[in-house]
Amino acid sequence: MSRSATIERNTRETRIRVTLDLDGEGRADLATGIGFLDHMLDQLARHGLFDLTVRAEGDLNVDGHHTVEDVGIVLGQAFRQALGDRRGLTRFAAAHVPLDEALGRVVVDLSNRPCLIWQVTFPAPMIGQMDTELFQEWFRAFAVNAGMTLHVASLYGTNSHHIAEACFKALARALRVACSMDPRQADRVPSTKGTLHQ
Repeated sequence: MSRSATIERNTRETRIRVTLDLDGEGRADLATGIGFLDHMLDQLARHGLFDLTVRAEGDLNVDGHHTVEDVGIVLGQAFRQALGDRRGLTRFAAAHVPLDEALGRVVVDLSNRPCLIWQVTFPAPMIGQMDTELFQEWFRAFAVNAGMTLHVASLYGTNSHHIAEACFKALARALRVACSMDPRQADRVPSTKGTLHQ
């Protein structure tokens, strides 16, 4: 069974195409126009062992908001499609990831019940050309469109680059487990309701 998806979304603000393979090797081919966002998506692919291609053209002459949020939307939609009916999934996972002085924690439930709890603050307003307040927008758009409950926390850290990267790596590691197939589940949906569709 192929667990992959290609999603396109075109608006007056952005044009985005994402291809995702949940059972990949961690390969990434990324061009969003925002270097630090590419760097974070590379971490997601590499440490989640997802193959990921992202092409985005956005109104960066305005700012990065539309591009960052819409990449989160489209990538979330690709995850939702690739997960299918979620039979046999491990479903729940958590990860703690350090990067030097920073420690990120992510807990995920592929429940099809969208929710983001965000407990991350950044000392600096910008990392490269990316506004740090846009990270919450990306994680919210991703969680809502993927259909997942997502708790993200920076437990501590002083360097904004390290804080962001620890959170993305923790997301990757948590998703790598949650998206994996549980052989003990066989073909069952991991829910007492018998469905993970709303």
